[in-house]
Parts: sequence; C-alpha cells; structure tokens
Amino acid sequence: MIPAYPLQRTRVKICGLTRAEDAAAAAALGADALGLVFYGPSPRHVGIGQARVVASVVPAFTTVVGLFVDAEPDWVREVCRSVRIDLLQFHGDESPEYCAGFERPYIKALRMKPDVDVAAEARRYGAAAGLLLDAYHPGEPGGTGLSFDWRRADAGCALPLILAGGLAPENVKEALVTARPYALDVSSGVEGDRKGIKDYDKMAAFLREVYEVDYARRDSVL
Repeated sequence: MIPAYPLQRTRVKICGLTRAEDAAAAAALGADALGLVFYGPSPRHVGIGQARVVASVVPAFTTVVGLFVDAEPDWVREVCRSVRIDLLQFHGDESPEYCAGFERPYIKALRMKPDVDVAAEARRYGAAAGLLLDAYHPGEPGGTGLSFDWRRADAGCALPLILAGGLAPENVKEALVTARPYALDVSSGVEGDRKGIKDYDKMAAFLREVYEVDYARRDSVL
C-alpha cells in the first residue's frame, strides 16, 4: 500500500569535524552533512588548510557546511574561495541581509532563549534553507553539549527545522519523537574525551537510533 503522503527521512549533520578520517567515517556511515567550524574560540575550530584536508575526503551528495559566528564578511568569502563549502551556517547575531550576501545557501542558528519566537524568526530569515535550534548558554554560541525543551520546536514553522544541542545516542530517539524535526545536528554527543575528535562507535550508534525511528514511522503507515 502506498502511503497517502511522502515519508520523510530525518537528515543528520555531524558538526565540528577536525580530521579527514572522521569525516570519511561519518560519510560512510550515512551522515548527510558534515560541519567545519570557522570560529577561533571554539575548540573545534579549523583553519583553511586543515579544512581543505577534511573537505577533500567528503564524497558527492554529502554536504560540507561552514559554520561562522559574527565573522567579517571578507573572512567568509575567503573560506568559500579556498574550501569546498556547500552550505553556510551562521551562529551569531547575523542579519538576514548579511546571511544572504555570500552566494551560498545558508541556515541560521537560533539560541533558544525563553523569548525566542521560532515562527517569527522563520519569517525574518525567509531566504534561509532552514533554522537550527540550539540551546542557549550565556557567552557560548553553541557546542556546549546542553539541550533545551524540545517541545518548543514549532512543527508548523515555514522553514525546515534542524534540532541541535545536547543530542547523543542515548537521547536522540526521545528528541525525534518530541520535536519531529527535519534534521539533527550533533557534535559533542559523538565525541570521546577530546573535543573535535569523533568516536566511530558513537557516530554509528547515533545514526542507527535515527534510522530505527524513521523505519518505525515508515512501517506504521505502510
């Protein structure tokens, strides 16, 4: 029996990659997107040379995402000229005009302060390819390993929603059932003791949990 509506597979982005071998492993496991952090204060920061090495192993049809936080426009342009960047991710206080100024599709991250109106921000950043919802922590633009109340994810939002913040193999099923996002973004939850160094088994476990939820949804409507 063909379902009355198309089934949607949950996309997964693994962010904060610093090594080519981790990027190759993530892609082989089925990650849809891989994130490179171009923000100096982050322990997962990569320079242009390192980013080139990591991006060089990413196969076709896997998206390379460049993450920036209130960066000078010339720096964003230099990275885009020098490294394969398929999608931009802006994690600071960038305006819609700024985000749209680099001839690349972009997603805009929202730190989920109590007063954030997701639907209003979706209208404001209407040209974005999606909104990424991350935990709010004063002074930290992301990558904290903290989560927020996933019930605040607005399923009626006009843009695809990407859930981030505190995700790990142990809680990703709960996050998917609660928020029903278009995609997930995980970083610290698939690392071992060193930030920026991904753990193969944790990446595999995370993706396996996502696939199990997707298959269960498919089977429930077939």
